[in-house]
Amino acid sequence: MGGVATLAYRGLAMRDPDEFDAFYRDAGERLLLQTYALTGDLTAARGAVRDSFIVAWHHWRKVARLDDPEAFVRPHAWRHAQRRHTARLAFRDKSTTPEVRAILDALAKLSVTQRKALLLTQLAAVSMPEMAREVGLPLEDAERELQTGASQFALAREIAAADIPLQFEPLAQVVAEVRFPRAPIVRRAGAARRRTHTTVGVVGAVAAFLLTGSLITDATGVHPNLDFEQTTAVEPHRTMDPAPEIVLTEDTLLSADQVSATLPGRAWTVRRTGDSSEGSGLLTSCQLERYSDPRGTAALVRTFGATPRKNQPKATVFQLTEASASPRAARKSYRTAMGWYAGCAAERVQLLSTRRVDGVGDQAMLLVLRAWNEPVETMTVGIARTGQFVTTAMSVVRNTQQPDARGAARLLGDAVAGLCTLPDAGGCVARPQLTAVPPLPTGKAPAMLSELDLPPVTGIDKPWIGTPPERAATNLAATRCDGAVFAGKFEGKTFSNNFTRTFVIPKAGLPDRFGLTETVGSLPTKRAVAFVERIRNRLATCAEKDLGTDVTRVSHRDGKNIDVTVWQLTTEISDNDSVSYAMAVLRSGTSVAQVGFVPSDDARMADGAFVDLVFRALDRLGRLPKPKA
Repeated sequence: MGGVATLAYRGLAMRDPDEFDAFYRDAGERLLLQTYALTGDLTAARGAVRDSFIVAWHHWRKVARLDDPEAFVRPHAWRHAQRRHTARLAFRDKSTTPEVRAILDALAKLSVTQRKALLLTQLAAVSMPEMAREVGLPLEDAERELQTGASQFALAREIAAADIPLQFEPLAQVVAEVRFPRAPIVRRAGAARRRTHTTVGVVGAVAAFLLTGSLITDATGVHPNLDFEQTTAVEPHRTMDPAPEIVLTEDTLLSADQVSATLPGRAWTVRRTGDSSEGSGLLTSCQLERYSDPRGTAALVRTFGATPRKNQPKATVFQLTEASASPRAARKSYRTAMGWYAGCAAERVQLLSTRRVDGVGDQAMLLVLRAWNEPVETMTVGIARTGQFVTTAMSVVRNTQQPDARGAARLLGDAVAGLCTLPDAGGCVARPQLTAVPPLPTGKAPAMLSELDLPPVTGIDKPWIGTPPERAATNLAATRCDGAVFAGKFEGKTFSNNFTRTFVIPKAGLPDRFGLTETVGSLPTKRAVAFVERIRNRLATCAEKDLGTDVTRVSHRDGKNIDVTVWQLTTEISDNDSVSYAMAVLRSGTSVAQVGFVPSDDARMADGAFVDLVFRALDRLGRLPKPKA
């Protein structure tokens, strides 16, 4: 294999196997050195480099026409090596020498972007603009990252900057001992990969890959193992096609022009493009893991920014795209990503709306959330799946205004349109259509309110905390006007699915009576209607029977299967003290609920917020199981 120096392939019309083989022999060891230096994981590096050449032969007609085919192979190898290394965080090769270990440790102290910039300028024949493009930064920012990375590496190694190239010689010696599979084996694997993209056998090939771990199989039944050495196959005359690798390129991502067209009023620019391997990889406080598919085959993330004009709040746009090994894995990835936001566990984040997006990919949803910690931010999150790809297009704006949902849906459509021409994509894009839907089920009590549903209260910067749902032996949501009970029998029929939970704000200095309680239960339809009607009748006559209580009906809505009434009550508890509180009773089919909120003088919900919360409770109540026979 070739050494560190670069053999120029620019301008060659490489179309036949001999020229691919020459490219493979020359570039393979150089790419392995770069990838090893990037991750410090030789096993992950050599597997990724091998697979990148398989992909290169698969796309050889296209790759051969490039000025620099190595620039196609390298990003693919780097992405896959980083993903494999991330899955092996406990990895540490004990066979490396102290000198090699020290060099790798010094490189590991750099950020991923700094490391890439340093390796591109030291171990690859790229210009500064090409280096900036590969690290996904504007030229000025990329040069700054390179300078910082080089300085920190030299400082860690206690050398002059001019001696940095010599530091890679010990790594080159390690790489030189690696045995590569023969070029014909790689070409056969690439050809098999091409076939799997055009035959219905692709799913079987993926399953065979996942179950057997076979990567490359020679026609003789002998295949190279992870050490690039040959081992005897169990069945000498049987060959196994490799699982198809998926390539994500930057041109599949949104452009600044597309963001500007759907979210106008700002001069949007691309701030960063990468594979989400740097830092925590988390774009928001709701995202729980770096990837929604930890076994995915590729990932790209792009960040857009815009300098705010006068009186404009700060805004950022993200796109994260992941490729999975199969449509089934992509569906699971989609559910995971949706769960991060539909059930966001971050403190003081409120789910404002949920919409289904028809006409975009195979599945698509749009959520709007608000993070109430200062600075307050509104997140508009669009998530879609097309075939084996899941993409998230999200805007984060520091304000409390309602976002443009239609613009966000168009942006999500543009994100899917960039993917749906790929071989492993599914549905593409028609005209996006938005439909408001109930929030997705989350947690152990999907039919009840959660912390994510609750609005903030004035003057309090602490989060709501809910008690675990428990059987409704008592009902703290009831008032002394109605005395509603959700246990035992009602008109001869027994309550089922009856639970209650209370939400409070600990450590906020609030009185003990402050809090919000919801109690739910199931009854046959006629009994459920009668239960709600009884509470409503008792509230209507309460002020006459209890002269110390004032009752005001705030809102009412009814229909064939729903019934909601909201009241504001004030009750005198002594000659000098009274308490005001809000209460609602609601029904969805056979499910009934009561919601009560007792504020304090200094901690109240905004006008209309309790009514909105009650209708959120109605949306969730429909998921309560029907009464037991």
